[in-house]
Amino acid sequence: MNTKTTFNWDFLGISSATICLVHCLVFPILTILPLGITHNPIIDLLFASIGFFAVIKIVKKATLPVSSILVLSIALIFISIIIEIILDVHTYLIFIGGIGMIIGHYINYRSHKK
Repeated sequence: MNTKTTFNWDFLGISSATICLVHCLVFPILTILPLGITHNPIIDLLFASIGFFAVIKIVKKATLPVSSILVLSIALIFISIIIEIILDVHTYLIFIGGIGMIIGHYINYRSHKK
């Protein structure tokens, strides 16, 4: 297996999930300030799409536990975004999914680094 290719997909997944998690944690604080900023779930969908692309590439070659973590995490993220778009309710599933994505990509990276 090509370690460099795996590293690139894991790096993209870890970066995207971390940026998404920071966005989801910091953005509610910014909406309290009178800056005229409103939340747009399309940004969440953009991060989730990048993460989904990385998950598809990694799941094909990853072990079952890593694949399970990544698929469950991306599913939680998409479910949270769909609930937010349809019902206009922000759930905490996106945080759990984001942390799961970071953990899954990190485990996959560490297992291929050895």
